[in-house]
Amino acid sequence: DSCLCFVLFLSSCCDYFPSLLKAIFNVDPDEVRSLIFKKEDVNVQDNEKRTPLHAAAYLGDAEIIELLILSGARVNAKDNKWLTPLHRAVASCSEVGKPFSFTSDTLPYTVNPLIKAAGHITLSSDAQITDAAAKQGELLLSRGANINAFDKKDRRAIHWAAYMGHIEVVKLLASHRAEVACKDKKSYTPLHAAASSGMISVVKYFLDLGVDINEPNAYGNTPLHVACYNGQDVVVNELIESGANVNQVNEKGFAPLHFTAASRHGALCLELLVCNGADVNIKSKDGKTPLHMTAIHGRFSRSQAIIENGAEIDCEDKNGNTPLHIAARYGHELLINTLITNKADTAKRAAGFDIDTPDDFGRTCLHAAAAGGNLECLNLLLNTGADFNRKDGFGRTPLHYAAANCNYHCLFALVGSGAGVNDLDERGCTPLHYAAASDTDGKCLEYLLRNDANPGIRDNQGYNTVHYASAYGHRLCLELIASETPLDVLMETSGTDILNDSDVWAPVSPLHLAAYHGHHQAMEVLVQSLLDLDVRNQEGRTPLDLAAFKGHVECVDVLINQGASIFVKDSTLKRTPIHAAATNGHSECLRLLIGNSDLQSALDIQDGKGQTPLMLSVLSGHIECVYSLLNKGANVEAKDKLGRTALHRGAVTGHEECVEALLQHSTNFLAQDCKGRTPIHLAAACGHIGVLGGLLHAAQSVETLPILTDREGYTPLHWACYNGHDTCVEVLLEQEIFQKAEGNPFSPLHCAVFRDNESAAEMLIDTLGRVIVNAKDSKNRTPLHAAAFADHVECLQLLLSHNAQVNCADAAGKTPLMMAAENGQNNAVELLVSSAKADLTLQDALKNTALHLACRKGHETSALMILEKITDRNLINATNAALQTPLHVAARNGLIVVVQELLAKGASVLAVDENGYTPALACAPNKDVADCLALILSTMIPVSPCTPAPPHPFRVINHYTTTPSMTISFDSLPTVRDEHTSYCSFNNIGHHDGLYREEDLNDSDSETY
Repeated sequence: DSCLCFVLFLSSCCDYFPSLLKAIFNVDPDEVRSLIFKKEDVNVQDNEKRTPLHAAAYLGDAEIIELLILSGARVNAKDNKWLTPLHRAVASCSEVGKPFSFTSDTLPYTVNPLIKAAGHITLSSDAQITDAAAKQGELLLSRGANINAFDKKDRRAIHWAAYMGHIEVVKLLASHRAEVACKDKKSYTPLHAAASSGMISVVKYFLDLGVDINEPNAYGNTPLHVACYNGQDVVVNELIESGANVNQVNEKGFAPLHFTAASRHGALCLELLVCNGADVNIKSKDGKTPLHMTAIHGRFSRSQAIIENGAEIDCEDKNGNTPLHIAARYGHELLINTLITNKADTAKRAAGFDIDTPDDFGRTCLHAAAAGGNLECLNLLLNTGADFNRKDGFGRTPLHYAAANCNYHCLFALVGSGAGVNDLDERGCTPLHYAAASDTDGKCLEYLLRNDANPGIRDNQGYNTVHYASAYGHRLCLELIASETPLDVLMETSGTDILNDSDVWAPVSPLHLAAYHGHHQAMEVLVQSLLDLDVRNQEGRTPLDLAAFKGHVECVDVLINQGASIFVKDSTLKRTPIHAAATNGHSECLRLLIGNSDLQSALDIQDGKGQTPLMLSVLSGHIECVYSLLNKGANVEAKDKLGRTALHRGAVTGHEECVEALLQHSTNFLAQDCKGRTPIHLAAACGHIGVLGGLLHAAQSVETLPILTDREGYTPLHWACYNGHDTCVEVLLEQEIFQKAEGNPFSPLHCAVFRDNESAAEMLIDTLGRVIVNAKDSKNRTPLHAAAFADHVECLQLLLSHNAQVNCADAAGKTPLMMAAENGQNNAVELLVSSAKADLTLQDALKNTALHLACRKGHETSALMILEKITDRNLINATNAALQTPLHVAARNGLIVVVQELLAKGASVLAVDENGYTPALACAPNKDVADCLALILSTMIPVSPCTPAPPHPFRVINHYTTTPSMTISFDSLPTVRDEHTSYCSFNNIGHHDGLYREEDLNDSDSETY
């Protein structure tokens, strides 16, 4: 496992820093030194967080380890298992001495001679391995490696060294004050680790250090338990001689002798324990002795040894089971003979024994004997008085099991004893149902029929014996049933009439089951007896439909020869068997169906969506069916209800062979669907470059190719750019027809930048020239508007580098900056205000600046970016068509930080909008609150004697005045708006604040934005 991890380590790391790892695994210090000098990261991690130092420690090259450490490699770095380089050094190097095959398939680059040697050559002695590991450990420790670092299982380096048997490393670690009695998360000590792997020298060293020989782990197992379980007889002998307690039990009461009795490798260990006073009759907490353990696991020779040393033969566990009970339960014949030979009581029953005692599923011994076909056991149980009609948890009697497993002799005995042949289980099935499903030779079914089993009984789903025999293809069973009662009579009188009753539907008919599973021999019996071959299931599908759908040629042939209709359509998709065969690519079935029908009617028959078999074959890429239909004369120009042909489907799915076959049969590659899209549109939109190339090649045969636009005016180039299919864009731009602006003014460049397809945009500009950079759509929006709207910074930079007009306004007067600000596209706003130097004073048709729009939509970050670039106090107080300043809008939307920044930059708190509201009043949620707040403020603020009092307290909140009720002016105030004329006849707060017009709400260009 460690070697495999090494290969995986090498493979996974190579993708991240192959050069440094190659040098390390080539054991090339000079190359490592050169790469470090070139600033290779010595602490880079792979996907499992292993560093180059982990790899070097694994391989054990001291010079490379020192180079990495001196260059800053972290000596205590942990991987995702929390293993440090010290763990790797003490645990992994021994694997070099074990054969392991490296192949070119395993390694990601050429295998060098050193790695080959590491994989195939065994070193001359373990001493060399241990010496190498010790040198690495000493080097790492001298460089500050944490001697007590632990992995995710709390295992220290000394655990790994002990387990691998590196005695010199263990001594080195102990001399550096490593905890020799440390425990991992499950309380395993280094002595446990060494004992489990049989490292006798390490075990002796720990015992010489005086560690506790009987120290239990989290499960109560001592080192002796662990050594016995793993069959480490040399270690077991050493531990016993050193005074280990041979009868110490763990948490479950198991002694080491229990472990040796159960283990695959414990024969010698058992002898050592027995010879040194181990109690052969010691019991665990559940009452099991070592002899019970041999009975469970079938340890024949060890049972003999235990018996010879005085084990009690008929000792019982807490459930009253003797070793003989257990051996019989698990079927260990040799062990059973040994116990009987040693006079085990064969008549002894377990505590509370009842011959009809059920298991967890309610099954008795008689159920088991019937299922297993053990006739002698079954007769013994019947003679002892076992209940042959007892049902298990599923309602099944022993007869159900005998019938299901085709155990004829058991079935014969049970029926002869009076078992009920028509008893139902929880699923409503009789033994006859199970016999029909499993009895290939028909013996069990025939015997049940002769003993009054009723083949007409239906289960809970409505299936009778005929259904079961049909589903499993048992022709002989069907013939036997038919010989007793004609199948058509049986189906009509046995319950729900699924063949003729249109009001009540059973799940499926026997014909459906046989057809779906391809049982043509059973089908031959059924078609001779059942009259209606076109019976439908709940989806309206006939047996012929299912057989064609699954590709069962023999069943299709049987049904067609008996007169089944080929043109019956299902009730959901309105498809015929011909459609079913074409959909799944069953060409043989398709040829049979077409060959046995009116040719043209079959070839071009349409389903509920108007799809022909040719369309469905192309859609799924079944080229054999496509050629078969085309050679028979299928109409390549046929359209479905959406106006799409087979070629449209080939263009969408990208099945090049199918498209080529259609083009060879002169299909119209310029056919338009209901949205005006041709196959060329769809191939470009889906990015199928091979199909697109074939269609464009076919287009060269046309003298004058029309402009390819769909109903919205989009060309294939639009669609390729919109979906980012660069190869398709490149191919289309090679065509002269696409090298000039055609179709929808929302140009391919608009599409490309709107969807962040920078490479496509760059190709368009390179091919069509910079003139397209400032092209406008029907609403005067440029590609820069589209990129700003979608916040695609790279596309913005590309357009600006080709002289895109940063301050160009659309039909609503909005610049790209306004569009970005209104939609909260912070990256675009930052680029436009910082790098592109967009004009912040510009206003849209409603006199909103970019700052107004950002505040209006609550985009605080965008607003702050714009504010950062504004120093003009007049711009801070610029008003829109509703006389609202940015402070009005920001306050109304609760933008606290923006309001603070506006006030700091000199925003007026007394400016009023067309309703007479100051920014403070603009915060009110509705008109009434604003009026109340105005009254309170007018009462609170004293009137100056130098200032005439207003004639009426409502003067400041007059909503119907045609002139501003109060104005604030500054020095050198620039004209940023026309003379205001109020057009609001109601309160605008929270309803209509003049930031957008009615036509903006009814923007119909939904495919654009």
